[in-house]
Amino acid sequence: MRILFFLLISVLFTSCAKRGYITGGMKDTIAPVLKLSEPKNFSTNFKGNTIKLQFDEYVKLKDVNKQMIISPPMKTQPLLSPMAASKEIKITIKDTLLENTTYSLNFGNSIQDNNEGNPYQQFKYIFSTGTYIDSLELNGTIKDAFDRKTDNFVSVMLYEKNEKFNDSVVYKEVPRYVTNTLDSLKTFKLENLKEGNYLLIALKDANNNNKFDPKTDKIAFFNEIITVPSDFAYELELFKEELPFKPLKPIQASGNRIIVGHEGKADGLIAELKNGNEIIPTIITPFEGKDSVQIWFKPIKTDSLSLKLNRNAFEKEFTVKMKNQKADSLIIKTKQSGTLHFRNKFTLSSSIPLIKIDESKIKLINKDSVAVPFSTKYIAEKQEVEIDFKKEPLEKYNFILEKGAFTDLLERESDSTGYRVSTKDVADYGNLRLQLEGIKSFPIIIELTDDKGKVLATAYSEGETVLNFDLIEPAMFTVRIIYDENKNKVWDTGNYLEKRQTEEVRYFPTPVEVRANWDVNQTLKFSGG
Repeated sequence: MRILFFLLISVLFTSCAKRGYITGGMKDTIAPVLKLSEPKNFSTNFKGNTIKLQFDEYVKLKDVNKQMIISPPMKTQPLLSPMAASKEIKITIKDTLLENTTYSLNFGNSIQDNNEGNPYQQFKYIFSTGTYIDSLELNGTIKDAFDRKTDNFVSVMLYEKNEKFNDSVVYKEVPRYVTNTLDSLKTFKLENLKEGNYLLIALKDANNNNKFDPKTDKIAFFNEIITVPSDFAYELELFKEELPFKPLKPIQASGNRIIVGHEGKADGLIAELKNGNEIIPTIITPFEGKDSVQIWFKPIKTDSLSLKLNRNAFEKEFTVKMKNQKADSLIIKTKQSGTLHFRNKFTLSSSIPLIKIDESKIKLINKDSVAVPFSTKYIAEKQEVEIDFKKEPLEKYNFILEKGAFTDLLERESDSTGYRVSTKDVADYGNLRLQLEGIKSFPIIIELTDDKGKVLATAYSEGETVLNFDLIEPAMFTVRIIYDENKNKVWDTGNYLEKRQTEEVRYFPTPVEVRANWDVNQTLKFSGG
């Protein structure tokens, strides 16, 4: 009986033991604490090249190359050691320090405790090679000139206006002072500045070299030289410059097409294609989705062609080696399938530029087989044919394209084909009437976008303040207006050297909802700059 009782107790104890576990205590949420720094933080008359930081626990450095900001920038980055967990961080300065200068080493959130990753937020080590610490500040905000969302890790810079200063300094030299918005802030503060006159810019610095590279970087700049001290809050707007047109080496893509990649815009490009002294007629179209143009021509047997490109003041001539390649096939595709919305035109795309549309070989009938009148329009730069007609609700339409409805550049006729689309009921759509107030100038572009910035509807106003968007698909819209200063009906970016800011873009702060079978009247009040 004793043995049975002992076994029973053992089983119960074992069972209970399996259920229990050690929690490990409360989670550590406390950031590391700096116990000692050598030399002391905010030291003056700094002469050495080594700084030691001692903490109350083991710390590690995370994303330090991205988080750490040194102002003024050093030509050679300091050496940080060790990179593994330690209670001490050693900073070895590899650069020659400027005289009588206050330096700031901002670690951002890179110093973290080794176990839980709690950051020592925005820790700064500051020292001066002179007799005092500069203490002036400059504040402001960063925004994107076009998009609602602003980039993270934007560098804000000050260039000292001295006897060596000119506008091109941003391309060649590092700034006198720099800070960074890091991964969350849209405000900036430049600290430990000395009194003086400065150029204020901001960069989304893709190369992380503290210099402006127009090919990769966004830039923002204040139009005038600023003076420190200043209690003015500066607002900077980031934009990507339009690069000057520069073609890359032309490549033969087929027996009738050459592709030319390029930087900058290619609108207005003129191409002269020659076989010896013979000029070959060409058609130029953009290559959709690529920074390239397509130069179309009729096939010709030759070893090489001469291609001269002209755009504004730019001119360059190339020799294109030609191989015996097949010509592109003529393919006609529809850009819509299923439902055709009331605000849209039925659109066909062609794989090759068209030279003729024969409307007598295009038939449009409804579900009762009744012919529907239509008109066509060829959009040459898109290689698209728009077919417009009066659409009725809850109707089905059949497009019949006979052979030869379209003729391409190579004088080939399209094959016979057909397409079917249908329309919805009017009650499936909504109507939006916008009353605009506080518009400071005209003309303006009004765009309705989704939450990702895709344009769903657009209008252009040269003075009208009441705009109607009828029969639009139900959605939650963001309203964006663009002040079209040069009246070209598109948004234009800025240019640093020309001291030209972008065309102004404003967003209505709250979304506008349109539901099916709704008539929405919305007043939008825009104020300020």
